[in-house]
Amino acid sequence: MLEILRSLGLPLDASAHGPALDQMTAVVHWLMLILFVGWGSFFAYTLFRFRKSRNPQADYVGVKSHISSYLEVGVAVFEAVLLIGFAVPLWAERVNEFPSESEALTIRVVGEQFAWNIHYPGADGKFGRTDIKLVSADNPLGLDREDPDAKDDIWTVNQLNLPVNRPVIIRLTSKDVIHSFALPLFRVKQDAIPGEVIPLWFTPTMTTAQIIEASTKKVTISLADTSNTVLQAMVARADYVGSDGTALLSKDDPITAEAVRLLVNAGVTEITVAHPTPTEIACAQLCGLGHFRMKGFVTIQTEEEFKAWLEEEASYL
Repeated sequence: MLEILRSLGLPLDASAHGPALDQMTAVVHWLMLILFVGWGSFFAYTLFRFRKSRNPQADYVGVKSHISSYLEVGVAVFEAVLLIGFAVPLWAERVNEFPSESEALTIRVVGEQFAWNIHYPGADGKFGRTDIKLVSADNPLGLDREDPDAKDDIWTVNQLNLPVNRPVIIRLTSKDVIHSFALPLFRVKQDAIPGEVIPLWFTPTMTTAQIIEASTKKVTISLADTSNTVLQAMVARADYVGSDGTALLSKDDPITAEAVRLLVNAGVTEITVAHPTPTEIACAQLCGLGHFRMKGFVTIQTEEEFKAWLEEEASYL
């Protein structure tokens, strides 16, 4: 599966339902490749076979073979099998077979220009009352703290913490315009529509630490990489020192142009790097002039770490 992901340019998969979606993506790409090569070859053949020098006069009888018709029927049947046998069942599972709320973590996500507001129900497991009249810069969800169910509610902005290997149900909506809640590593994407609460669910299968470890790779560097913006968006995953013991680059430090220059001049031509924030919340819908900065972050923790995080957030209340 990892080889398929690399060949298609797909990111690492960190969700329980991801392999089925990736497999479907791979099958569709293979079908498109076969169709592209097949129809492209047929087109080239017809240009050669029916060229003017060989056919100076038009033939009004035409081709009598039904091979192309059979091929078109075969493609239609294959696409029907993909749709009815694979795509529809996958879709139905995501929209109809929700996990029990007793075993899942249920949260609210409210999009706005230009942020993601995350609402946790607190220790009592109940969401408190919200009121649009209470919405402010300090209370973007309009939580009514006088409501008993809201006293222990927790909210964050652009920071989504989740436990690993536990189903997560998200009730998604928007305060202003249409946004699109996208978690590429978890194969989740859903429009957030004002006035509508749309549920979605998934199960993370890797912690953030495991994701970073899995996405760590070695790259070869040269002085040309002092202008490599892709490389400079990453961080080091090891410490690098010169022959005299001078620190050149420390673990988790950004790969700057100066760092690349120091490493190459010291004879280091290969380094281990990773993305600093591999699990992002992206808005996949052009939602306004500030769309580019509507970005959040996901932290997947063990159950114990997640409970400790909730207790720490609750202590601030």
